[in-house]
Order: sequence, then C-alpha cells, then structure tokens
Amino acid sequence: MENLTLSVCGKINLTLDVHYKRPDGYHEVEMIMQTISLKDEISLKLIPRPVIELTSNCHKLPLDESNLAYKAAKLMIEKYKLDAGIAININKKIPIAAGLAGGSADAAAVIVGINEMFQLNRPQEELMALGKDIGADVPFCIVGKTALAKGIGEKILPLKHLSGFGLLLVKPPYFVSTKEVYSRLDVKAIQERPDTMAMIEYINAQDIGKIAAGLCNVLEEVTFKLYPELDFIKKHLVSKGALGSLMSGSGPTVFGIFENIREAKNAAEKIDLAGNEIYVTQME
Repeated sequence: MENLTLSVCGKINLTLDVHYKRPDGYHEVEMIMQTISLKDEISLKLIPRPVIELTSNCHKLPLDESNLAYKAAKLMIEKYKLDAGIAININKKIPIAAGLAGGSADAAAVIVGINEMFQLNRPQEELMALGKDIGADVPFCIVGKTALAKGIGEKILPLKHLSGFGLLLVKPPYFVSTKEVYSRLDVKAIQERPDTMAMIEYINAQDIGKIAAGLCNVLEEVTFKLYPELDFIKKHLVSKGALGSLMSGSGPTVFGIFENIREAKNAAEKIDLAGNEIYVTQME
C-alpha cells in the first residue's frame, strides 16, 4: 500500500486527577478521556528516499523533528527497520496546544497507518507501548472512544462508549504550557478531586446529567490562577444551557456538555465570547 489517509479524533477529559509525582519526574494520573468528532486528517505516502517529509495546512504547526507525527514515523521506521521514506500531510482541524491531544492524535494515526501500510500486523498493545514513548496521550488516541487512563496516561481501560452528546468548545487565543501547570501543582493542596468510580457508573448508565455534574479536573486550580477568564468561560457556558462545563487537559480549552449537537449549536449562537475560537462538536 503506497497511500493511506486516516481521520483521527481529538479528546476531552471528563475527569482528571493527579495522585503524586513519580521518581521519574512524571505525575501519576487517573482520568477519564473521551474522543470527539473534531478530527485531523492524516495522509501518508511512501517515497523512495529514506526521509520523512512533513507538510500541513496549519502554519503554526512545527514541521520538523519536534512534531509528534514526525517522531512517530521515525520511531516506526527504526523499530521495524523499514526500507522506505514517508511523506506525511496533516490537515489540521483540531486546534494545537489546546488540551485536546491534537498532536498525540496525529502521532497515533501515523503509528496505526504505518502498521497498516507495511502490513506489519503488530497488535494494538504493542503499538500503544510504542506510542507511550512519543507522548502520554498517544496510547489513548490509538484506542479512542471512552476510556479510563492511569499511570502517566498509558494504562488504558476501555469503558462503555459515550457518543452523540453535544459539545461546545471554547479555545482562548493563547497556549498553556502543560509542563508549567504540572510544575505549579501542589498535589497535597488539591481541594476537589473527581469521583472516578462514580463517573464510571454514570457512564455505564449513559446518564449525561450525572456525567455533566461529575466533571472535575484538578489542573483547573493551577490554570485558572494563571488565566482567571477560563472560570468565567465555564460559568458562561452553563448560563447558556450547558449541563456542565470543564477545562480539558491542562487547558486552555473549556467545553460545555449538551444533550445533543443541536442544543450545542443553539448555545453557540448565544454565547458572547469574542476573541475565542468556538467549535461545535460531539462525543464520538
């Protein structure tokens, strides 16, 4: 197979808890993650030269070895001793550095795509283990749907799949450093933690009202001190009909949950958040 195009989903966090800082410098986390219908399109093409070529429609996206998709291609080529080069085009629709795992999703698509193109037939667990070396969210992006993630995010337990519930995403016009947020987090001082087991019960029951009420992300305590307007965005989304609202990842994207995408669209027409990027999407 010389050409392959894949669509890959972004994600939100329904919960995010941090237990402690590990000896290796990473934080031990427990979080429930959910794919959304906001997607990047990744096109892969074999080329005769032993190089990796990266292009994109997004001028803000780095196109060098710092890009996670590039790292994923390099890792796969070296790991499986592939005698070919890869041209990767990223049609970017997931906003970058937004807490939505856009870069991790692109890397996941490259790993899965190369496995398919070269008929490597490597099992998903092996691909997930490779993805962990690229980024903590990559294993989840390989699995997708609804899942509980533990460890640094690489231990994935699939949950009952949520789909069809509406989402309204608000992305402020700046980036938040995940490294800085975690470095400022005082785990012992966390005031409110998610009830992960209760959230799993709500997901099993497909009870979107209780899911929305149980949203919790401990990183908000740090990011909201840096950017207080994010708390205003949360309250604004609820005032416009969201069942619940939360920051995704380390931010800055904030989302509101709705019964369906129609209600999310209606709310999008009413919100007054000039200067922010607005996305209407749904759980997928």
